Amino acid sequence: MSLLLWCLLIAGLLPILAKAPVVYFQNRDNGYDNKHPRAQQQRLIGRGARAVAGHYNAYEAFPLYAVALLAAIATNTVTERIEFLAIAFIVLRVLYHITYLANYDKLRSLLWFMATFCPVIILAQLAVSL
Repeated sequence: MSLLLWCLLIAGLLPILAKAPVVYFQNRDNGYDNKHPRAQQQRLIGRGARAVAGHYNAYEAFPLYAVALLAAIATNTVTERIEFLAIAFIVLRVLYHITYLANYDKLRSLLWFMATFCPVIILAQLAVSL
């Protein structure tokens, strides 16, 4: 169970870590505008715009993952497969963000799909086993 809690913590930090490239590109855009950071983010193009999109997507991916892991913990149904899927999600999400920044759109979409299915499979396994 502690592995799932560590995975939850790491996944919760991913959106925050995904902000680092956004800040970098904002600083390259005449310095970071702390009074209007979102307006500045909307002006970013290319890699900067992809960094912003990846950052937002990291927040979007977290809730389903968190629900799946918390459901596994709450039902005391932590299996090796669930632990594998929990780790796979994190690895796939990191790779997703890297490919987003690198503009590998097809690979990025594949990684998004694979990562999204990790919590779906966890929840399906829980539903079948209860």
